[in-house]
Amino acid sequence: MPNATKKNQHLEILLSTMHKTSLSFLNDMFTHSDFSEVNILIVNQTTKDILLASDNERVRVVNSFEIGLSQSRNVALANATEAICLIADDDVTYVKDYKQIILSAFEKYSDADVITFQMNDIDGHLFRDYQDITRHNEQTIYTVNSVVIAFRLESVKQKVSFNPYFGLGTKFQVGNEYVFLRNALKAGLSIYFEPKVILSHPKFSSGQDAASDRIIYGRSALYYKYFGLRAYFRIGKHIFRTLLSGKLPLSQVIPKYNTALKGINDYKQLLKDGLETR
Repeated sequence: MPNATKKNQHLEILLSTMHKTSLSFLNDMFTHSDFSEVNILIVNQTTKDILLASDNERVRVVNSFEIGLSQSRNVALANATEAICLIADDDVTYVKDYKQIILSAFEKYSDADVITFQMNDIDGHLFRDYQDITRHNEQTIYTVNSVVIAFRLESVKQKVSFNPYFGLGTKFQVGNEYVFLRNALKAGLSIYFEPKVILSHPKFSSGQDAASDRIIYGRSALYYKYFGLRAYFRIGKHIFRTLLSGKLPLSQVIPKYNTALKGINDYKQLLKDGLETR
């Protein structure tokens, strides 16, 4: 497969958003740079009475009437045109030289199909403790955030898409980027890590939502997809840790485990119906 060369390494940002009617939100994303200097494809999930249009030749818009983050990402993937693509949401702010960092990384790792980067929180601190690695494996991709994932369009478009059952707005509202990267590894794609910051993102903690039915239901399905029967132990361990952290009262342990069992059983039904594969 031919690699993108320096001459044709153009970057396209694949931006998922909802119910937008103007491009003004881009100003907050590009406070340190000019968004007219990069190609942007916006997938605006909306209704037919709330549409977004662009009069900027570098910004293309697809108004989509489907729901779910995975659907949005797949629409972007289907409509992307440039050699290097970066996944994006509308709540990030790019550093001044983000574009050069990304393109230089693909020149540095000429065999890379996917490269992940670092991000800061809004206070300027690293968003998480990043591992000291060069290449990703099944363990290291677990903590990757979607908005720091860049890829060669030719590599990914031929082999990988976003799973419609995992991610915000889908049946199991977790694991969108994890499932995507696992599929990329399974397809034989090379995934590298470049320890450079390309953006800032509001700080949040998944632990704050760890006891919610949404997380427990989704994680149980995700665990079963990749760990089979070990999912029962893993989700039990997650619930126990949440209990010890004080985020879950003792009276809710059994109801939450029942929620987890429902997530596993619902995922098993997808397998039985031939709608999912492990």
